Amino acid sequence: MPIEPLLIVEILERSEQGVTRPFLCRCSDDQLYYVKGQGAGRRSLLCEWFAGHLAQALDLPLPPFAIVEAPRELVELHPEGHDLGAVPAFGSRVVAHTQELSVSHLDDVPVSLRRDVLMFDWWTHNPDRTLTTQSGNPNLLWDTDNGQLVVIDHNEAFDVAFEPQAFSETHVFAGLIPSIFQDLVERVSYVDRLRSALAVWPAACQNVPDEWWFADVERTVSASFDLDATWALLNRCTQEEFWRLAP
Repeated sequence: MPIEPLLIVEILERSEQGVTRPFLCRCSDDQLYYVKGQGAGRRSLLCEWFAGHLAQALDLPLPPFAIVEAPRELVELHPEGHDLGAVPAFGSRVVAHTQELSVSHLDDVPVSLRRDVLMFDWWTHNPDRTLTTQSGNPNLLWDTDNGQLVVIDHNEAFDVAFEPQAFSETHVFAGLIPSIFQDLVERVSYVDRLRSALAVWPAACQNVPDEWWFADVERTVSASFDLDATWALLNRCTQEEFWRLAP
């Protein structure tokens, strides 16, 4: 059975940034969360959920996340409440005093962590972590209080139209590709870690809210998320072709 959602007790505001424009909510644990609900699309929620579990398993500095749900009467009071919905949603806990990662912060991120983020995104076919000196959207935050990286937003992971060449040219940490992909010791280490991270997959599947598997409230149309294809994508880490990425 899926886990019981955290109850949303207050809808504070809605973000003007980001494609999904998450809601800032307070939940029953008295913590603030950025919440992506009905308007974000079911595939987006599934991507966040599965990628979040895998990122945690790799010890990436991801904010705690949870399935959350707002009472119908609370949703109906908000002018954009329909986009949140009185159904299970995805909540990512707010990290205070953060700013978007900029080029000036790159050297402050430990090399080992930069490598882990790069490999995680390659593994999960996440194209949404771009940053160059001209532009980009890294979906990474910088915790100014603690001087640490914060990894967020995986709604575009498991991209079926993923382009390896574009990834190798625009990923925020693309410059590290040769140092990993041409190092046999690094390759063996990552294969072991990625395979170990897959141990969280069964529990992640078991705890998906039933509603998320369907694109409509009536549950007549399946969400555009192929679970078998995603599992196959992740398991390619054991194959030689996984290491064919042009720098």
